[in-house]
Amino acid sequence: MNAVHTETALESFDADWREWHAAHEQQRAHPHGFLAVTHLHWLGDEPARLEGAPGTWSVAADVVRVLLEPGDSLQQDGTELNTEAGASLEFGPIAERGGINLVSGETVIELAKRGGEYIVRPRHPENPLLQAYQGTPAYSPDAAYAVRGTFVPFEAPRPTTVGAAVEGIQHVYEAPGEIRFKLAGQELALTAFNGHAPGSLSVLFTDQTSGRTTYAANRSLSVVPAADGSVVLDFNRAVNLPCAYTDLATCPLPPAENRLPVAIEAGEKIPYERQDQQ
Repeated sequence: MNAVHTETALESFDADWREWHAAHEQQRAHPHGFLAVTHLHWLGDEPARLEGAPGTWSVAADVVRVLLEPGDSLQQDGTELNTEAGASLEFGPIAERGGINLVSGETVIELAKRGGEYIVRPRHPENPLLQAYQGTPAYSPDAAYAVRGTFVPFEAPRPTTVGAAVEGIQHVYEAPGEIRFKLAGQELALTAFNGHAPGSLSVLFTDQTSGRTTYAANRSLSVVPAADGSVVLDFNRAVNLPCAYTDLATCPLPPAENRLPVAIEAGEKIPYERQDQQ
């Protein structure tokens, strides 16, 4: 490839990354995204009122119960649930890492299950964290950190237990295999979990920049293996999880083997909101 073609390819690589990151930032700053979370409530069997949400909440036998008072409003899929001037509602069971969204006025109320426990997270577009959000710093795109690798399936998927950004809970993910690749002259491997999109994989990792220029606890990268197992690990697209911005997140931590012994100077850096805490 001659110099002109090389320069054109790099300009295209940079432009693609900037377009992708702008879209990711737009999604992150959604009026009811995780930057809008105002509270994190853990439900118990004793009925309790929750700041940011109407009604009285409790959970027992995998069923969440909400008692609404006259004048409360709680909607699901556009339908008002408080139709009798004071309703008793039931939700669940909800699958692990699953959830439903309810609406009360301008607030979206996330009811979810994390680490075997039920949580309620109200999200309001006027949350100060969202209102003050100024974007996330990132390394300039560098094609040297888009490396080829190979997805190697395990003989059988491995349930893998990892810690969480909040104390007291653990997450269990199914790991279908590992991704092997070479970077900085070293042969490396990352345990991969199933991703959100069909056929995709999610990789949680730390590296030698973690806690220095990138967020200490974790970063995430999504990859899609080809039919022959080949993958491209574009670390320029490594992103922060919600816990990098707010203490109201329950994000998983990487498995121990995903703590890479190399410095990956690519992808998103420590958010401005956390730079005084590193």
